[in-house]
Amino acid sequence: MTKLQDKEVKLEMILKEMETVVIAFSGGVDSSLVLKKAIDVLGINNVKAVIVKSELFRNEEFNQAIQLGNTLNADIVETEIEELKEPHIIKNTPDSWYYSKCLLYAKLEDLRKTFGFNYVLDGMIMDDISDFRPGLKARSEYGVRSILQEVELYKEEVRELSKSNGLPVWNKPALCSLASRIPYGEPLSFNKVNKVNEAEKFILSLDINNVRVRYHDNIAHIEVDETDIVPIIQHRNQISLRLKELGFDYVTIDLEGYRTGSMNEVIQS
Repeated sequence: MTKLQDKEVKLEMILKEMETVVIAFSGGVDSSLVLKKAIDVLGINNVKAVIVKSELFRNEEFNQAIQLGNTLNADIVETEIEELKEPHIIKNTPDSWYYSKCLLYAKLEDLRKTFGFNYVLDGMIMDDISDFRPGLKARSEYGVRSILQEVELYKEEVRELSKSNGLPVWNKPALCSLASRIPYGEPLSFNKVNKVNEAEKFILSLDINNVRVRYHDNIAHIEVDETDIVPIIQHRNQISLRLKELGFDYVTIDLEGYRTGSMNEVIQS
């Protein structure tokens, strides 16, 4: 048995002991693996896949999560949180992520109690430990279990297991709140979030696979994979025109390329 196979067996053993679970299901590769394994081990009747709609995530992602959940024959629960009504989140400080997770976990905990299930699970992995994660405090306070972390699975291992388990999202780019595009201290608003969202959707429509449009003083700061920097430059006129139509004053390209958590680089340790 390989090391990865051993981790998969441990994952299945943990799930079996849980008996009934509520899963925060986003449709991303991590939560999809949790859902797939939970259904395989516990059966459909003992697993609830909760898909949460929020102003800080694309409607397209919400709809795609529902489609994937249906493909997996999951018992889907649709719900909603209104993050842009929470003053601590609107303020957009590093601690805002804590309040965001509190909203999510409180909703999941209410559903767990309603269904009479034993545990709430999320899709956090070992890679998340190295990044700035104020949400970990909220997770502990609400007793949420991160079973992929518990068996020490990293992103590449999750992708490998997802592929071997037949999940179509095994190579899907990471998802993240649209608030992550706006620097700390810049208050959040629907207008700013929507500008970023529409800008990214337009760039993705140009056959770019992965993009972040960071908001800096109404400047669109584009991050893409290094292999896509040249295509972005080739489409620069289209991109500049569209993003200025959305209300940005200037459009720039980050020559360091796309990287997760780049907004956290400015946080002083």
